[in-house]
Amino acid sequence: MLILSRKKDESILIGSDIEVTVIAVQGDQVKLGIKAPKKVDVYRKELFEEIQNENVEASEITLNLSELLKNTKYRS
Repeated sequence: MLILSRKKDESILIGSDIEVTVIAVQGDQVKLGIKAPKKVDVYRKELFEEIQNENVEASEITLNLSELLKNTKYRS
């Protein structure tokens, strides 16, 4: 992990097209501004993890449903 010190209105660059700027520091809270191309998704970590967990759950339901349908005999 790279650890950097930045003050208000100072930035870091990630690659050549993502800029993270310190907007404000209030107590133990830091507000960041992020400039990134529209093709780059930017999420808070906890939200990203929630999305990943929901995707795993949805895929498990789909797999279970597929197995159920395979094992079901259709009657005419």
